[in-house]
Amino acid sequence: MADPHAPTEVARHLADLHADDEGSWDVDVVSEPFTTGSEDVRTAVERLEDRRRDEGWDLVVGLTELPLHDEEGGHLLVDTDTARRVAVVSLPALGGVRRHARARRAVGSVVRSMTDEDSPDDGRVSVAGARGRARVLTGMVLANRPWLLVPGLKSALVAALATGAVATVNSTVWVLADSLSWWRLVVASVVSVGLVVGWLVVDAELWDRPDDDTAAARHRSRLYNASTLATLLVGVLICYLVLYLINLLWALFVLDPSVVGSTAGSSYGYGDLAVLAWFVASAATVGGGLGSGLESDEAVRAAAYSKREEERRNRLEPDADDDDR
Repeated sequence: MADPHAPTEVARHLADLHADDEGSWDVDVVSEPFTTGSEDVRTAVERLEDRRRDEGWDLVVGLTELPLHDEEGGHLLVDTDTARRVAVVSLPALGGVRRHARARRAVGSVVRSMTDEDSPDDGRVSVAGARGRARVLTGMVLANRPWLLVPGLKSALVAALATGAVATVNSTVWVLADSLSWWRLVVASVVSVGLVVGWLVVDAELWDRPDDDTAAARHRSRLYNASTLATLLVGVLICYLVLYLINLLWALFVLDPSVVGSTAGSSYGYGDLAVLAWFVASAATVGGGLGSGLESDEAVRAAAYSKREEERRNRLEPDADDDDR
């Protein structure tokens, strides 16, 4: 059973999972949100056990994109309850590279342990330390698929492209770009990208706040916010790079370096046109992007783990109401 989105995609690649011995496994993949909180592992195990009994499965492995925690505050990779024949695998703890291969090994190992009569009733695998936290954060950012943020910024990108096209042929912009030192261009790039990321967080209300004043809740919020900021940063940088390349091609097509140099009062070459495109990309990102109003659609909101967790809870509420009746 897999949470929607990325976990379901990973689970479908595991449908052909097979035993190492002469036996065989019949694998069913079910996409359904079974998690209600990043640290509530027991609730997830109980919900999976209920589904196992209802469906008549021999055992069930739940795949979630939420970061799970143990009692010591470490990040859980696997939580296995052999007696209940249930296990939960946290995909972010697999890291950001070769996730499908690592998931195959992890799930295969879990299934084998639950079918081995000599295995202990419970088993947990954790990733600890700074390296473990970095691994989990990388896995969370990959699960967010930051490259899919670009469609959510299409209006801002189109507005920035239009602004850049006009600015590229403006003689005042030529003079400004020629007068700026490299470190000022770097600062302009950092500020423009930072402004867009900050505006996205505010406009889409992506900043997560702790549910209570416990250390676990604060840690979860910090982790969610870090993954959201990293995802938005990667997505905006992709847009910035696209904007720069298009501006550069436009400048190379419409501008003659000698004409620009005579207007700017200095010698101009094709390398200077690359600098001009760099400056225009930064200015257009702020002027065109923020000025157009950024849409906060599904692609943008999907960058926040807390928003997807809220969606899971909303989807699970009808089931809880039915159980109460």
